[in-house]
Amino acid sequence: MSEDLAIPSRRQVELLEAAYAYVLEHGLAEVSLRPLAAAIGSSPRVLMFLFGNKDGLVKALLARARRDELALLDDLAAQGAPVGLDAAVTRVWAWLSAAEHRPLLRLWVEAYARSLVDPDGPWAGFAHATVADWLDVLAANQEPGESDAEARRTLALAVLRGALLDLLATGDEARTTAAVRACVFPRT
Repeated sequence: MSEDLAIPSRRQVELLEAAYAYVLEHGLAEVSLRPLAAAIGSSPRVLMFLFGNKDGLVKALLARARRDELALLDDLAAQGAPVGLDAAVTRVWAWLSAAEHRPLLRLWVEAYARSLVDPDGPWAGFAHATVADWLDVLAANQEPGESDAEARRTLALAVLRGALLDLLATGDEARTTAAVRACVFPRT
């Protein structure tokens, strides 16, 4: 079964969604097939059949997590005309800092870091792809002809990523939001 061309079965989609809910709660890096399978009402053998091996399941889970992340990016891109970098950063931060997104964002951080230390594993390319995705959406929202456009969106992404890590570590939404606002709307 080719991962790229096969249409997933209803059971595969059902188990992927259940496994996704599980890793949002428990993390992905140290997931073991036996406890995961038991928690989602399956067996390691079924998971191996449907996803090929543990790496195949991890790849499917990362792709599932990226769909949630890309939904925000698609929403920003669907606005049509550029809203401006500051407005885009403000809107992205509102989504990132929402409490209901914390499980997905912890998973994202875990996958991002893992792709940096295990670039040949199932995590391969995850960090690079997400950087490109976020820079693309920020670029699409910049006003045409903005000076230092690439540097500004790179800085914006760095601020968002740093504030996100801080928020996940401390839970201090007020302080991290104030920091993002200070970077987006600097005092003159």
